[in-house]
Amino acid sequence: MNRVVKAYVGAQIHDGPVAHDTHALVVGQDGRFSVLHTNALPQDCPITSLDGGLITPGFVDLQVNGGGGVMFNDDQSVASLRVIAQAHAALGTHALLPTLITDTPERTRAAIDAVEQAVTEKIDGIVGIHLEGPHLSAARKGAHDAGLIRPMSDKDLLLIIGAAERLPNVMVTVAPESTTLAQIRSMAAAGVIVSLGHTDADASTCHAAFDAGARCVTHLFNAMSQLGNREPGLVGATLARGDIYAGLIADGIHVHPTTIQIALAAKPHSERIFLVTDAMATAGAGIDSFLINGRKVFRKNHRLTLADGTLAGADLEMARAVSVMIGDVGDNISSAVARATSTPATLLREPGDHGRISGSSRPVVHFQKGLSNPAATQTIFANPHCE
Repeated sequence: MNRVVKAYVGAQIHDGPVAHDTHALVVGQDGRFSVLHTNALPQDCPITSLDGGLITPGFVDLQVNGGGGVMFNDDQSVASLRVIAQAHAALGTHALLPTLITDTPERTRAAIDAVEQAVTEKIDGIVGIHLEGPHLSAARKGAHDAGLIRPMSDKDLLLIIGAAERLPNVMVTVAPESTTLAQIRSMAAAGVIVSLGHTDADASTCHAAFDAGARCVTHLFNAMSQLGNREPGLVGATLARGDIYAGLIADGIHVHPTTIQIALAAKPHSERIFLVTDAMATAGAGIDSFLINGRKVFRKNHRLTLADGTLAGADLEMARAVSVMIGDVGDNISSAVARATSTPATLLREPGDHGRISGSSRPVVHFQKGLSNPAATQTIFANPHCE
């Protein structure tokens, strides 16, 4: 039997799938966590009392462009990945997909190489890569450089499939206008997480891409064909299907809280709507501007924009996204935290024990003063000797 060597009480606990009250976070002799009702604790168990707050698994973020003052598009190196991962870890995110937005083939290859090296070196938090472009629609480019957007070639397809052979997780955002159904089938068969986004495609085209193997939608409502009275677009196609996951930027800027409420009410299996930060270099950094693909992005009032006012990623931490879901959207805490932990982990080909507490030996996060203040956190280690 796995002997209990330590327990933490006094905080609400969310184990990934669900929230628990009057429970304890328990560390076993093997260094793994479990969640027990306080009445079930062994009498001789050493107990640490916490002054309220919320314990969660480390967040899982499938769309991270940068952090700590660094953008992955500017520097595809292990050093930059380490900085980005550390910046997000300090904000409670312990697993992420560094995201390269539309760029040159050379930088795409360099990004894949850097992530492979980071995984080999076991840099905490780096669990794969997200290639957001360049195979998108210029009509819905958002902050992406239109000059770098192009259809997927056979060479591009081989690069992506090769990346899936080298990395634990590969996610790609594509537009059906720039990608064939055969290419989507090939990527899905290779274990790539294919996500639709930055597209102006109609609903029937999007349904065909889903049927071919696309499983996800990138930042729902943003940079895509919208739900209309005669054409449902990608938004409508996503909300009509219970088998499709959808990332969401819940910062109160990219999508209105009422629109999120409607989406949750409309979508079958709405628990498959998960949270992403779409974070840029500003995450964990006190900077008010940065460059992406040679263009300056400005930070003001939690908003990141290009000079023309186009939104360019998000100035968002995952804890604040969860807080927006609870406080502004009306999502319950159990669902909201799952959207940032176990749900995105489910999409990963190799999730490991990310996004869950029970059975994991990974550090968990104690939000001491609530999710609205992600800076007020501490990490609780599975190994009691680490404290």
